[in-house]
Amino acid sequence: MKIGILAINHNLYSHKRLYEAGINRGHEMIFINTLQCYIELSSNGPVVHHKDNKRIDNIDAIIPRIGSSITFYGTAVVRQFEMMNIYTVNSSTAISRSRDKLRSLQLLARRGINMPISGFTHTKSNPSSVIDLVGGAPLIIKLLQGTQGKGVVIAETNQAAESVISAFQGLNADILVQEFIKEANGRDIRCFVVGVGFTT
Repeated sequence: MKIGILAINHNLYSHKRLYEAGINRGHEMIFINTLQCYIELSSNGPVVHHKDNKRIDNIDAIIPRIGSSITFYGTAVVRQFEMMNIYTVNSSTAISRSRDKLRSLQLLARRGINMPISGFTHTKSNPSSVIDLVGGAPLIIKLLQGTQGKGVVIAETNQAAESVISAFQGLNADILVQEFIKEANGRDIRCFVVGVGFTT
């Protein structure tokens, strides 16, 4: 198979490892710089071009490695490959959902997957209601737009939580309030779902 790794920086360790793993399994691997792609929309059908007007239509699959700073543009490029019936390891919908903390939690809750009790509000009048909803302090307050731990605060008391929530709401920021999980011991736990199993 001819597989394209859709990424900005081909020198990242994880991208090099994907490339090497593909080569070791007998695939032809290429790097495609996401930001050097442009999309053609016409009645002739969907096309992705790469720098110097080179059409990308002779690949079997892509592995999207879309950074959070280019989510909108990156998922548009992935969608175009999907429209061309090129297999994508991660769909544009999955990437978009993973970048939306609230939507991700809504999907997990709908499926009955265990997770911290979470609350979301935009009201500026009564932060104590959402604090009570998650069981009170200690609790976690997150900016919806933050990534990789940025915009995350642990509030040890209800009063501290109210102050942080009020401050974030004063900035007109959307926030998520979550139950504090003591068993995590302050560590960030990341879980990767692979097929029907998972690994941490």
